[in-house]
Amino acid sequence: MEDGESCPKLPIPGKRNILITSALPYVNNVPHLGNIIGCVLSADVYARYCRLRGYNAIYICGTDEYGTATETKALEENCTPKEICDKYHAIHKEVYDWFDISFDKFGRTSTPEQTQVCQAIFNKLFENNFLSENTMQQLYCDTCQKFLADRLVEGSCPFPECNYDSARGDQCEKCGKLLNPTELKDPRCKVCRTTPRIRDTDHLFIELPLLKDRLEKYIDDTSVTGSWSQNAIQTTKAWLKEGLRQRCITRDLKWGVPVPHEKYKEKVFYVWFDAPIGYVSITSCYTSEWEKWWKNPENVELYQFMGKDNVPFHTVMFPSTQLGTGENWTLMKTISVTEYLNYESGKFSKSKGVGVFGNDVKDTNIPVEVWRYYLLTNRPEVSDTLFLWGDLQAKLTGELLNNLGNFVNRVLSFIAKPEPAGYGSIIPDAPGAESHPLTKSLAEKVGKLVEEYVQAMEKVKLKQGLKTAMTISNEGNWYLQETQFWKLFKEDKPSCAIVIRTAAGLVYLLAQILEPFMPSFSREVFKQLNLPLHFSLSDEGIASRLWEILPPGHKIGTPKPLFKELTDEEVQQYKDKFAGSQADRRDRDVEAANMAEQLKKTKLSDAKKQKASKGAGTSKSQPAATLEITMARLDIRVGKILKAEKHPNADSLYVEQIDVGGGEIRTVVSGLVKYIPLEEMQNRMVCVLCNLKPSKMRDIMSQAMVLAASSSDGSKVELVEPPESAMIGERVRFAGHEGEPDVVLNPKKKVWETLLVDLNTNENLVACYKDLPFTTDAGVCKVSSISNGTIR
Repeated sequence: MEDGESCPKLPIPGKRNILITSALPYVNNVPHLGNIIGCVLSADVYARYCRLRGYNAIYICGTDEYGTATETKALEENCTPKEICDKYHAIHKEVYDWFDISFDKFGRTSTPEQTQVCQAIFNKLFENNFLSENTMQQLYCDTCQKFLADRLVEGSCPFPECNYDSARGDQCEKCGKLLNPTELKDPRCKVCRTTPRIRDTDHLFIELPLLKDRLEKYIDDTSVTGSWSQNAIQTTKAWLKEGLRQRCITRDLKWGVPVPHEKYKEKVFYVWFDAPIGYVSITSCYTSEWEKWWKNPENVELYQFMGKDNVPFHTVMFPSTQLGTGENWTLMKTISVTEYLNYESGKFSKSKGVGVFGNDVKDTNIPVEVWRYYLLTNRPEVSDTLFLWGDLQAKLTGELLNNLGNFVNRVLSFIAKPEPAGYGSIIPDAPGAESHPLTKSLAEKVGKLVEEYVQAMEKVKLKQGLKTAMTISNEGNWYLQETQFWKLFKEDKPSCAIVIRTAAGLVYLLAQILEPFMPSFSREVFKQLNLPLHFSLSDEGIASRLWEILPPGHKIGTPKPLFKELTDEEVQQYKDKFAGSQADRRDRDVEAANMAEQLKKTKLSDAKKQKASKGAGTSKSQPAATLEITMARLDIRVGKILKAEKHPNADSLYVEQIDVGGGEIRTVVSGLVKYIPLEEMQNRMVCVLCNLKPSKMRDIMSQAMVLAASSSDGSKVELVEPPESAMIGERVRFAGHEGEPDVVLNPKKKVWETLLVDLNTNENLVACYKDLPFTTDAGVCKVSSISNGTIR
């Protein structure tokens, strides 16, 4: 993390001055990988790119610390809200430090500066008559003697089909529906468990309808000139279409910015009003001349990064607040929004502790540049994407090891070879490079690719920028192969010198353009090149003169491999380690520690006795374990229909020959004739249940079952399809259901029949067992159009 505090940057007349923010991560939990790619890491890549181009840019972020969730967490952990904020602010900072995030200032919202800026904005809105008073009904706890915020109330979900008895005041975690606390049945205070009563309470509201014209003009103009991402435009337009309403900006809480109004002095500002103002107050902690950034729209461009759930607060709420003051605020120019990154088989969840979290990452042997690379190649720019351990392994091997790492290492290792086998670590001179055909062709291609890289990055298309940079590395590998430099070294030394000096220049260029994405990789390459760190791409034309980048006679450092492979065993260990929720993992760790402690204490003779007695007990208890019916007992595999034809003895049946992996072809009979035309059954990827007991169907033995979904009325049936890139023979997995399948399912035990009732397709057309997706290394299995269907 950079230390911008010793010499804060200010806007410079005549330069591009770019103010970058990422949505302030909430302080009541550890950030997970979805949070990190959604805002903090994406903004960091853009900030680093701006510095690379010589723009005058600052990157501001910090923890969002006020509000109900912090108070609730403090109750759970039996401490004060400030102690919670101090604890988690330090955790967040440590995680972002590890991830190489280059903030100019990483602050927090629970500061005197936040109070000062927030109250000043409120006073302006009040003076300009954009605030009004209104009475609301809210639950009040007589025992605790306070109004209860949404999350401090629990009760039964009011929706009869759910009726979950521990629904929160803002949302039911079981059915997912949004709630108001007053809608709960049998409400109770989360602190003292007594029943609260409904009481009137006065609050202040911002009158968004009065600001509608100014806001819409801003949105219409800036969404075009600032190239807002499509998901930001859609979400904003949907809010405007619903109609702007007055929004409450105060809360009956203690933990927050106090309202500077005599009548409301016991209340604080609502967190959605207060949090975006945190960008301003954190900047004021960075420099006392903060207004040169925030009240200077003529000279400063504001770029904001966030996940899709934060959009309305930045495109509607915060700009309305700024416009309502009547002051000359720097309004957001460009907004970059990500969809969700999901984990293996479901959503990352902070509240449930599902997925890989920032502090988990440090416990793996996977270096930061690999994490950054994988998250950025997988950045959910236009739709939700999946974090898959198998995919991370594949990208590390195919793209980082075999492409980028291979190119850099081949070039530098050859230069480092002692003479006469190589160049003794010295960059050779290369006269005549501009007339060497393959070198000239490489420079032209790389020149165009660098232009494409810059165009993508200027439009904040980060994933495209990274892809283009990796294409440049591909071109480098192609150049080495085409020139066959190892032959040239023996047969045509002048040409070999051209190739090697050019390739070394390309290594330098790659270290430059990949610095925003993988700064630790770039630092290591500079170390191996024996050059001082200096990242700059202010001269784009450098790409067309690759052979001039490194001076002849320069001595490089010691090359070594930049990436190491991730083995199948390691991947499986990580899958197992991060399976389930964080609570599950803690329980597993405690259990393992207890067992280890027990083993230490047990004497050898006792251990033998214990083993004998356990062995005796195992034979009795073993059948009980075997009887447990879970999805692990099913052998569902990715298969491919090689050929399908009509059954010779039945009009409604197909007979398919299906490759189920390992060279095994199964004959399968399916009753799909009236639902799927014969031509659509050919060469299809399918999910095949392989361990049903074979059964004869009209004289043909069916050795497996193809899984299909049917609509609720039974009129439509569709095949469950794995992703096209899934490996034939790969076993379909379900999170939390690990283990070897039965060799053959015993029909008497009704294993398949028991599990079948919970197989379905969800609203996103994903095939699921309950709410766990059918998962492969290439992604989840889906159907074409049947949502909420049954699978058989």
